[in-house]
Amino acid sequence: MAEEAFSLVGIIETTVEIKSSPEKLHGMFVGKKHHIPSASPSFVHGCELHEGEMGQVGSVVTWNYFHDGEVRVMKERIESIDPENNMVTYRVLEGDVMNEYKSFVITLQVTPKEGEPGSVVHWHFEYEKINEEVAHPETLLQFAVEVSKELDAHLFSEE
Repeated sequence: MAEEAFSLVGIIETTVEIKSSPEKLHGMFVGKKHHIPSASPSFVHGCELHEGEMGQVGSVVTWNYFHDGEVRVMKERIESIDPENNMVTYRVLEGDVMNEYKSFVITLQVTPKEGEPGSVVHWHFEYEKINEEVAHPETLLQFAVEVSKELDAHLFSEE
């Protein structure tokens, strides 16, 4: 039984290079989430604060977004913020993602590129699927990459 449960637990991650500084992109995903729909309109349609203060640990936000050809909803809470390392961790509480996963934790870290301008965005998803038929969230990881690129283009155009 334990082995079967273990196979439902997974981690996937990826990185994407961007032109913006680590602080700028991290700032968008922490304290300026409400700007993301206008900066990434192809993917993110809305962001609404439900609890707490935007950009603070414990704050709860609902996202409306477009993924896999459908309009979707996700409610998440900031679990931790490490501004020194431009890292933030979110726990998904409700929404379409939770139809397929018992737990879903997203960590985002943005680090400076070595010896050149720009940054590397590292997305890390830790999750437990509700059953073996559920796919690993590769398309959601690709969604995060595309949103990162669109936000980067928006932020870089402002510089």
